[in-house]
Amino acid sequence: MEPLTLLVNISPQLRIVLDVLDVVLFIGLLYLLYRLLKGTIAINIFFGLLVFYLFWWVVRFLNMKLLSTVLGQFIGVGVIALLIVFQQEIRRFFLWLGRNVSIRRPGLIFKPWKWSYQRIKERQLDLGQIIRALGWLSERKQGGLIVICTGSKLRSYAETGVLLEARLKAELLESIFCKEGPLHDGAVIICENTVTAAACILPLSEQPLPPQLGLRHRAALGISEQSDAIALVVSEETGHISVAHRGKLQTGITLYTVRQILGEYFIFHWPESEEPNPPAIVDK
Repeated sequence: MEPLTLLVNISPQLRIVLDVLDVVLFIGLLYLLYRLLKGTIAINIFFGLLVFYLFWWVVRFLNMKLLSTVLGQFIGVGVIALLIVFQQEIRRFFLWLGRNVSIRRPGLIFKPWKWSYQRIKERQLDLGQIIRALGWLSERKQGGLIVICTGSKLRSYAETGVLLEARLKAELLESIFCKEGPLHDGAVIICENTVTAAACILPLSEQPLPPQLGLRHRAALGISEQSDAIALVVSEETGHISVAHRGKLQTGITLYTVRQILGEYFIFHWPESEEPNPPAIVDK
């Protein structure tokens, strides 16, 4: 018998502590699943499966053999069914886990001054070019969708569009999203100060959104659910700026807010004389 197993068997006090910890962790896991599924269609499926499971337990308690046998066949393949039904949500859960428990985060294991040159390069961003482009698009009500990589290079999504591998410039972004241009539909992907690709196709989120938000906002939310990227959207109807990150969408934000959000993930230099001012158009 293993030492830990023997210790648990001979110590009732420790057994009680472990049982309480077991219940607390289980409740915490259920709460985490609820937070993950809240606001999506999957939350209804989750409650439907919960009702189905409770009904099966009632049938077993009443010793209704026929129903218990039939329903038990569905319960028996429950894990496979969960993997199929909640495929996107499970993916989001592991993405969230990987983002929040990462050995690459500063101060967790490695110190900032011990980062490799490649890591520092990945965290650099010419934010001034992006802010200038967003301001230009917002003022002229030109629709735009810009995806900024924070870790993953999003190669699979970049290959759905036109590969550019061009230096990040505001003028380039403005010309891409010009309505008369051939690349204005779809998203622009930016990695390491490089415009990797344009006219890229992104996955669409299934979360319910206000009717005034279109496919660009749904695509921005979709890529933020399935990756660690930050998506910036300029509405073609109103010129309002929105940001999607970690499965959440903020609408009607200012250019200064954009800087604050990106400043949590990137290193950039910005002279005080070029501080961005909030745009005139802001959602109420």
